[in-house]
Amino acid sequence: MKKRSGLWMLAMLLVLSLALAACGGGNGNGNGNKESKGSNEAAEGKGAVEPKKLTLWFYFEGKAQFDIVKSLTDGFTAKNPNITVDPVYIPFADFKKRLSVGLTASELPDIVIIDNPDHAAYAAMGLFADITEQLKDWPEKDQFFEGPWKSASYDGKQYGIPLGSNNLALYYNEQMLQDAGVTPPQTWDELKEAAKKLTKDGVKGIGVSAPQNEEGTFQFLPWLLSTGATFDQVSTDGVRAFGLLSDLIKDGSMSKEVINWTQSDVMKQFAAGKLAMMINGPWQIPDIEKSAPDLKYGLALVPKDKQYASVLGGENLGVVNGKNIPEAIEFIKYVASPDVSKDFAQKFGYFPARKDVASDPYWTDNDKLKVFAQNMEYAQPRGPHPKWPEISNAISEALGKVLTLYSEPEAAAKEAQAKIDGVLQK
Repeated sequence: MKKRSGLWMLAMLLVLSLALAACGGGNGNGNGNKESKGSNEAAEGKGAVEPKKLTLWFYFEGKAQFDIVKSLTDGFTAKNPNITVDPVYIPFADFKKRLSVGLTASELPDIVIIDNPDHAAYAAMGLFADITEQLKDWPEKDQFFEGPWKSASYDGKQYGIPLGSNNLALYYNEQMLQDAGVTPPQTWDELKEAAKKLTKDGVKGIGVSAPQNEEGTFQFLPWLLSTGATFDQVSTDGVRAFGLLSDLIKDGSMSKEVINWTQSDVMKQFAAGKLAMMINGPWQIPDIEKSAPDLKYGLALVPKDKQYASVLGGENLGVVNGKNIPEAIEFIKYVASPDVSKDFAQKFGYFPARKDVASDPYWTDNDKLKVFAQNMEYAQPRGPHPKWPEISNAISEALGKVLTLYSEPEAAAKEAQAKIDGVLQK
């Protein structure tokens, strides 16, 4: 009797425990469901994308420029909510030093807006990431002009992309040319003849900027490249480029003071009616029209020797070699997209580095801007070379000696070539 009673009670306890287990797991409002929901939330949290914060360094001065750059970073975040890009202004005078120190101390941004001739130098130092493979199948890359695209490369690898560009062209005073009976020169011979005719009554035929620094090299390169020479081969065809500018000094068509003139100084001389022609960039147009609103002037390609040539100015976007390379690449691709790059170029006074954007009527239908847009086909980068500053110094020093008539073109070119060879062999 006791044995049967014990078995009965054991059976009842087993049934009760099964019922309780079923109640706990089956009721949608039960504790078991809350635990399951919490586990699912945790699992989903593990799979969520972690927010990323990137930093962008740039050196453009002024609130207007900062706001334009910030419009890029804000626009990117609006499309990529998990990635923010913080724009940080670094003064130009400190910019290269901050990059060099940051490279040593591992305190760097994720993206850098950099002057295009400096890109190769910092790529060689290891600052920028090689993103060649990441851009290999990016169809947009084929839309870039060759010169700007090349300026963001080094040793066959890509370390960023162009942000925006500019170049140099010939400005001419329409009334002065008309009075002298000359047309805008297209060749060196035509330039020398026109400059001579235009030099009278306190007016010089042409002016360039030729100080002994990067600005002087920048203005000299169109003449050098037009001969078919390259930046590292100045002792052959390059002699003619030095000779052309020397001849303009010798016959009085160009002032010896050009060795002290910045590009802004040349613009002021032109706006004041003291120069009939000048070589300068598109950034001078607003200042000319502000300081000399009644001046009628035109633009043309830089007169050629063997071929038309210009030099590339502007900036690139470099991807820093760090932990946020994929996100940085997404940012530069966004900036390079047609609508974004068009808006940025218009606001900033750039010329687009993309062929499709540069063909927009904003540039092609403007009589002044279209010359610079056309010039992008001929604009070549400075270098690219990791030791560009030393090469540039050798070129500008030779130019100074030629324009002060201290050295003959052949001797100056030979001396510059020896210095350049020494740099290249280090």
